[in-house]
Amino acid sequence: MEILKEIIKDHTQNVEQTFKMAKSDLLKTYRGAALGWAWAIIKPVVTIFVYWFAIAIGMRRGGDVNGYPYFLWLITGLVPWFYMSEMLTQGTESMKKYSFLITKMNFPVSTIPTFVSISKLIINLILLSVVIIIFCIFGYYPNIYYLQIPVFLLFSFLFFTFWSLFSAPISCISKDFSNLVKSFVFAIFWFSGVVWNADTVKNKALRRLVKLNPVTYLVTGFRDAMINHKWFFDKPKELIAFLVLLLIMGLLALWSYRKLRKEIPDVL
Repeated sequence: MEILKEIIKDHTQNVEQTFKMAKSDLLKTYRGAALGWAWAIIKPVVTIFVYWFAIAIGMRRGGDVNGYPYFLWLITGLVPWFYMSEMLTQGTESMKKYSFLITKMNFPVSTIPTFVSISKLIINLILLSVVIIIFCIFGYYPNIYYLQIPVFLLFSFLFFTFWSLFSAPISCISKDFSNLVKSFVFAIFWFSGVVWNADTVKNKALRRLVKLNPVTYLVTGFRDAMINHKWFFDKPKELIAFLVLLLIMGLLALWSYRKLRKEIPDVL
């Protein structure tokens, strides 16, 4: 409870500073590039095109999903994944990236994963806005189910901010941990139903296992809001399972930060 109070205090007393650092992190990402902020759109667009071409054109597996073109189904999963994948890697290395804040000044260390997460979330919000515009161009306009998009954004933000608070201190102590996370991101992508429908898994036990994956739950949530037209509370078992995983991740974040926070300045 003491470490939880410390983290809450760090965040409540440094709200303005946290958002300023998020803005700084955002600007730093694209500073020095000739195209600047355009890269926030160009890189995801190229990635989306590659996957769409490989699956829909190359493999010929891009049929309509619930009456929506496969391209729309694909981008509703890939765009949320861009935030998740960046948090898995860059969130893990957030404290190493901002080591000067830890070693050279009295900075609230627990807020570092938070402002990095906010920075990545802002880009994701821009991309989601573009996705909604694309839906409108295709003739699919926002409806009442879109109201739950903020819920899944909040779930994503909390889970992966907790993940960063858990993994960033470990990454400072062990470089092998960072390398391990990077090596697993590709596997997580392919096992999480980002580019394929988790509901098509025929083996019941395996399908349940896939759906226990928080990435699968979140990606499916965005698709339920924009394509499947289902409410998140229509799947109570999956919601409860995710909330349990969210709680576990939060507890792991508290444990990791409590155990390693005093060692971080020394190893950095």
